[in-house]
Amino acid sequence: MEIIRAEHVSYEYRSKYQATQALSDVSCGFETGLMYSIIGKSGSGKSTFLSLLAGMELPALGRILVEDKDMSLINRDEYRMKKVSIVYQAFHLFPLLTAVENVMFPMELQGKNRRKAKKEAEELLLSVGMTEETFQKYPAMLSGGQQQRCAIARAMSSEGQILLADEPTGNLDSENEKIIIDLMKKMAQEEKKAVIIVTHNEIVADASDVVLRMQDGRLFEVRTK
Repeated sequence: MEIIRAEHVSYEYRSKYQATQALSDVSCGFETGLMYSIIGKSGSGKSTFLSLLAGMELPALGRILVEDKDMSLINRDEYRMKKVSIVYQAFHLFPLLTAVENVMFPMELQGKNRRKAKKEAEELLLSVGMTEETFQKYPAMLSGGQQQRCAIARAMSSEGQILLADEPTGNLDSENEKIIIDLMKKMAQEEKKAVIIVTHNEIVADASDVVLRMQDGRLFEVRTK
């Protein structure tokens, strides 16, 4: 089932003196149950595209459809709360919440009982390679790799059917990289999510069901296994 689609999407960054074209006429769709990789050099437009799929901005031209509804016509705050979860390259963990509280946060927003949310958050942290002694630590007390795994666990805690990830394995060693790739693949297959990953990592791309290559703001190749 195709849950989100881009149709002839273009986007540009504007300053007082100039406009920079970031995306040009990009069209593609994403189905639940599959893991996608968007790959390309820095500046190719892939992170901008991920931001549009997250509803952070709207296209200058074209449209993003979520379950056949134009994103410009829906409540984008509600969309990010209920439909999509995001792993940011900069983590964006809440600094005054512990690791386990960060992971609990989306579940509590969605109305889950606090005790049940805590139990599930601890299980998710263990599944991404965190240890029990890190559960009550604040983000500033965690290493970069631990913060990355905490951010991934938080995204996994959401019930939304779309998971967007910007370089989710960038701060991980090869062992934890494999754990995260396997977990994301499992989420796509077993939980029927559309998992969409922006990455430079060819290992992540090789594990994906569909690979989209971008260059100079254009989608120029789609490879399906």
